[in-house]
Amino acid sequence: MAEGRGKQGSRPLLLCSTVWAVANRNVPHAEPPDQKPPRRRLPGVTLRPGAVKQARKESGLSLAQVGKGHVTAPAIYLIETGRTRPSLPTLEHIAHRTNKPVEFFLADPGGTTDSSQAALADLESMVGDGRYQQAIALGRSLLELGTSAHRLGRIRYLLAMAHLQLGQPEPAEGLLAEARAHFEAINDGVMLAECLGAQASLAYMTQRPDALALAQQALAVCRALEPIPTPTEARLLFIVASAHLANHEWDKAIERYQEAIEAAGAFFDLRRMAKMYSGLSVAYQELGQIDTASRYATRSVALLEALRDRVSLARSENNLGLVLMARGELPEARKHLDRSLELSDETDLQVGRSQVLLSLCELCLQEGNIDQAQQFAQEALELAERLHEGPNVAAAHMWLGRVADKRGDHEATDREFAMAIHGLEQLGTHERVLQAHGIYAEILERRGDVARAYVHMKSALQASRPGLLQDKRDNDKERTGTA
Repeated sequence: MAEGRGKQGSRPLLLCSTVWAVANRNVPHAEPPDQKPPRRRLPGVTLRPGAVKQARKESGLSLAQVGKGHVTAPAIYLIETGRTRPSLPTLEHIAHRTNKPVEFFLADPGGTTDSSQAALADLESMVGDGRYQQAIALGRSLLELGTSAHRLGRIRYLLAMAHLQLGQPEPAEGLLAEARAHFEAINDGVMLAECLGAQASLAYMTQRPDALALAQQALAVCRALEPIPTPTEARLLFIVASAHLANHEWDKAIERYQEAIEAAGAFFDLRRMAKMYSGLSVAYQELGQIDTASRYATRSVALLEALRDRVSLARSENNLGLVLMARGELPEARKHLDRSLELSDETDLQVGRSQVLLSLCELCLQEGNIDQAQQFAQEALELAERLHEGPNVAAAHMWLGRVADKRGDHEATDREFAMAIHGLEQLGTHERVLQAHGIYAEILERRGDVARAYVHMKSALQASRPGLLQDKRDNDKERTGTA
């Protein structure tokens, strides 16, 4: 549940007004922070007649049970009979106690306005302009003060988007779940698709396996609308592409990114375009098209520098560093990877930081600095484990295995790769399993352990094409039977 819910009874209104003033320093309609704000009563929410009594009866609760812990039984009676209107926190309490969505109780919003309308416009502007910290402050103050229940879903959605853009998935998760329930309840297909897309972005950011399914569900909801909202479709295609990228499905990622660019057309968003360029650089690099990858990575960094989006820039600098490393330009790669780590520190970026640390580990190995490489890999492992980033945990074990191989420590190498492969198999990421088996097979072959290298190469083949070996055995049996 969003921060501040259910706390109005214990928090002085003066404090809430102060929070409002701080959050709206630069908002014209806000009160100056040095002026004592007047005491303000929370606005009442207009309800559908009979809704509260209906919900209470259906839940089998008494007046006192509905109000328990928040308001008195007489207060609930006055709300039921329409003699008073509840504040938003009180309505949310009633909704929670009766197991109904807030939208169940609301009257037709047609023609209604309240003081939060201008603030919501400011919130949208802040998120659109990349002023995420200001957006979070304003969004929280709107939730804290109590605002129009009809705008509650959009406020939570925008607040979640600000958190996501700052790489903060934890506070975004609950906000998106509540926003999604809101838009489902009022049958708002466009915002439901946007919410599902944001949940897919969160899943992608936290390396959850359901990112692609959520993104495809969001796109399906969007395309079922008439007419199809083009800006939403373009955003969702971008999210689908990013999910394919996370799954190492490079060709599909490129195809979806290109679809997203075409769908955007006149709705050109520089920040999203910069992120698309970054994703395309990763995909083309993995496909061995280094020059194309370099062009896209350079464009992404240039755009994000101009936009001053330091969180996204940290990720794009990392991608550019990897491309330069692939081209053998180690000093230039070092500049960009160091810059990526600096930006991660400046923005307190946690989610994704382990990937930067692993890139630096790879660079240190290429430079011959084994001790530093091990430190980066170990730091990445600890961070990825703390944040439950399964794929990054496995990647850290692989890099620690490579470091151990450089030291000639066969036992540590075998142990690290065993943990990496086991972790990836548990995640069900076939492409990553294939890569791990392939890398380990090369190490074993160099070591002279050809038999075990063959076993892992066969496992890699089976991971890439699960039915291939069985088909081969079946064909061999057929040939034997007809000989």
